[in-house]
Amino acid sequence: MQYNATNPDDYLNQLDNDWRKEKLLWIRNVLLGYDALDEGMEYKMLRYGNKEKSLFHLNAQKNYVSLYVGETQKIDPSGQLLEGFDLGKGCIRIKKSLDLEGTELKEFINKAVLKWTEGLDTSC
Repeated sequence: MQYNATNPDDYLNQLDNDWRKEKLLWIRNVLLGYDALDEGMEYKMLRYGNKEKSLFHLNAQKNYVSLYVGETQKIDPSGQLLEGFDLGKGCIRIKKSLDLEGTELKEFINKAVLKWTEGLDTSC
């Protein structure tokens, strides 16, 4: 889904108060814990990165929440950290039934941020 938001607060205000908003806010809070990441808007989605380059995009879809990360295998070659997730090209799909606390998504995000801050390529 696309939201016609001009800033993150506007984007969040447009979301329905349902499980998608809950999951999106959980991921957003993890991302906001990194000083290296600024929050903004890009492609009508939440964007996390710096002025020069984006690392993550976050968006609520109709049936899932998408965390766009580039090439997941560059970050987690074994795929162990994203076990149980529905993966697409460059994105992680978070569905209603997935308990984020029971996953290693925080560790995956941490590895992605570390690689990105070291200047390593995580893009598709």
